[in-house]
Amino acid sequence: MFRTITYIFLPLLLVATSCREDELVVPTEYDIVGDIPASTSVRGFYLVNEGNMGSNKCTLDYYDYQTGLYARNFYAERNPSIIKELGDVGNDIGIYGSKLYVAVNCSHKVEVMDARTGVRIGQIDIPNCRYVRFHRGKAYVSSYVGPVMIDPNAPKGAVYEVDTASLAVTRKVTVGYQPEEMVIADDYMYVANSGGYRAPNYDNTVSVIEMIDFKQIQQIPVGINLHRIKKDRYGKLWVTSRGDYHTRPSRLYVLEKKRGYNRMIVSDTLDIACSNMAFRGDSLFYYATEWNNYTQSNTITYGIVDIRTKERVSDNFITDGSDKDISIPYGIAIHPETGDIFVTDAKNYVSSGTLYCFDRKGRRKWSVRTGDIPAHIAFLNE
Repeated sequence: MFRTITYIFLPLLLVATSCREDELVVPTEYDIVGDIPASTSVRGFYLVNEGNMGSNKCTLDYYDYQTGLYARNFYAERNPSIIKELGDVGNDIGIYGSKLYVAVNCSHKVEVMDARTGVRIGQIDIPNCRYVRFHRGKAYVSSYVGPVMIDPNAPKGAVYEVDTASLAVTRKVTVGYQPEEMVIADDYMYVANSGGYRAPNYDNTVSVIEMIDFKQIQQIPVGINLHRIKKDRYGKLWVTSRGDYHTRPSRLYVLEKKRGYNRMIVSDTLDIACSNMAFRGDSLFYYATEWNNYTQSNTITYGIVDIRTKERVSDNFITDGSDKDISIPYGIAIHPETGDIFVTDAKNYVSSGTLYCFDRKGRRKWSVRTGDIPAHIAFLNE
């Protein structure tokens, strides 16, 4: 359906060869997608491909809404002098101001680039980093702190505060075991703790950090092996539990402030498996790739939850049957203006994945080949 165009410029390759010596820079590949919205303030989006642990194959793709071109693996071409390129396992991506941040988990760093060009600015050294969020001129990075290994004595994790101007770490606070996603609401940060390295003794708390003093002031018991945490338009927090992969299934929790309470409490537990989610209006779109150690297989589901009633209103947001083409859903994002829904497919985890784009009604618009294990998307505004 699409033609692949590979731009190979002799001067670029000569520069790359001189900078990298024995390591040849793989040139960027371009696919013609042609999806150019008539009017949007979104210039394009970045997609981070995680790559397998230990393979040093984290890559960065970019889709340009102005040209309709999908650029695959362009970091090396833009940064030919950087040995090992992005690094080992890209775990998150975010844009703040003019900078693009990629948390590279097993390389123990956050890579920082110019958001317009993809040219490297520097890196922030943070051990076993996971996710990155932003607030009032600062970047916040969750970290497992300890080495990358299953260990019943693994240490508690932390959240690091980084000045986005100097890229220097300014503060650090200890939270629960193996913290994952964070969200900031009303000058408080909420951190989903997994305890994944300490299985089967998982953590089950959301840490609450008071942002002014940057101190943990509370841990809210929620569910075991927490992962995602996101805030809806009404201020409620939605938190996912991965369960224990045996008898305790994945669940979706809701945290909110009730009358008479000054702090968040668990208000609802939804009997819904959820791996990741994204909001559009009053709808929460989710998918679940739920692994079971007994059956040695995944149970894959999709759906929509009404965030006002907290009820599931659809058991699949993909309406044309093309969900059958997706082997392992691994990421989800929704265009902030068009409402297009993006779902990534990790396939077999060791070869190229696929990015699918669906329109607002859940009908497939296009798809494109990605790097290995496509996962995290960040939209770039004009």
